[in-house]
Amino acid sequence: MPRFAKMLSEGMKELGHKVEIWSPKPKFYRLGLPDFYKKWLGYLDQYILFPYEIRSRIKTKPADTLYVFADNALGPWVPLVADRPHIIHCHDFLAQRSALDEIPENPTSWTGKKYQLYIREGYRQGKNFISVSHKTKSDLFSFLKSTPPISEVVYNGLNPIYKPGDIRESRILLSSNFRLNLMQGYLLHIGGNQWYKNRVGVIEIYNAWRKKYTHSLPLLLVGQKPSRELLQLVESSVFKEDIHFISGVDDQQVVHAYRGASVFLFPSLAEGFGWPIAEAMACGCRVLTTNEAPMTEVAGNAAELIPCKPRNNEAIQQWAADAANAVEKIITETFEQHLSFVNEGFENSKKYNAEAATARIEHIYKAVLDTYSRPTE
Repeated sequence: MPRFAKMLSEGMKELGHKVEIWSPKPKFYRLGLPDFYKKWLGYLDQYILFPYEIRSRIKTKPADTLYVFADNALGPWVPLVADRPHIIHCHDFLAQRSALDEIPENPTSWTGKKYQLYIREGYRQGKNFISVSHKTKSDLFSFLKSTPPISEVVYNGLNPIYKPGDIRESRILLSSNFRLNLMQGYLLHIGGNQWYKNRVGVIEIYNAWRKKYTHSLPLLLVGQKPSRELLQLVESSVFKEDIHFISGVDDQQVVHAYRGASVFLFPSLAEGFGWPIAEAMACGCRVLTTNEAPMTEVAGNAAELIPCKPRNNEAIQQWAADAANAVEKIITETFEQHLSFVNEGFENSKKYNAEAATARIEHIYKAVLDTYSRPTE
């Protein structure tokens, strides 16, 4: 969210607007107390000191100031400006749905449920919203008590560094950087250890593919260092020598990873938007992802789709086998078939233009301000 807030700030400044970023300062948090207390000290900074600071600063601002919440998780502070021009950006409601026991894969503690309720009661007092996908907008409406005056969808804008390049050059560079032989290609996943990223499922698909077919391309999992569960799963794999976790890479190396990949595996269980799908397509990479919104919304017709991983353990093996067939279909495409899908993916990725997204957001911001400037009848 800090990166998104920075993007919004820089974009609006370039369009001639004056922007300030308000965020809690770590005052209680910096007290020299044991780590056990730091979480609660952080809450004091956020929910006791910061609201006091906001109330004080609001008094100095002109009436046409627009208060922008970079994420719906900032709901607790929405009531402070609910009667002033404001807008809330919504990215996903996975934590909210989990707290209502709608997502069995992500159980929430009693305190977590109370915290999510606190957030929900806050953003429900909001009147104007921008969602990153139609799926997120649909989830938002399921939580609101009434239809808001303004609720728009604006797709995220891609960083312009995500673009096609020389596949061989990328493979040479990554082979050198990662000390692996990637010249024949590789399967790729990019993401963290969050439950919805389904890294376990990625490895299950890879194992099934290697068992069924003769190809021996390695698997790269780029992102966070693996959890203990993931390490145990890899250790039990017959193909463990070909499964590699890569951490600490910069954005440009990620671009090269997309360009050089034979297929990008993204079998997420849920997403708010699905950034990596658009990034991969913008770099000319074939994508395999889940046949669920918003993945389908982002991918359009340019990806190979598989069902969402089942919760029933007995069905997972068949799911992985079917997904392996989809991987093989991509790997064995003719040059003409491959080029057709890559071109369609590249054209699809053009929907996620950063400048267009910023311009659209500015238009909505102005529309919100206009609703507050109209004289009341």
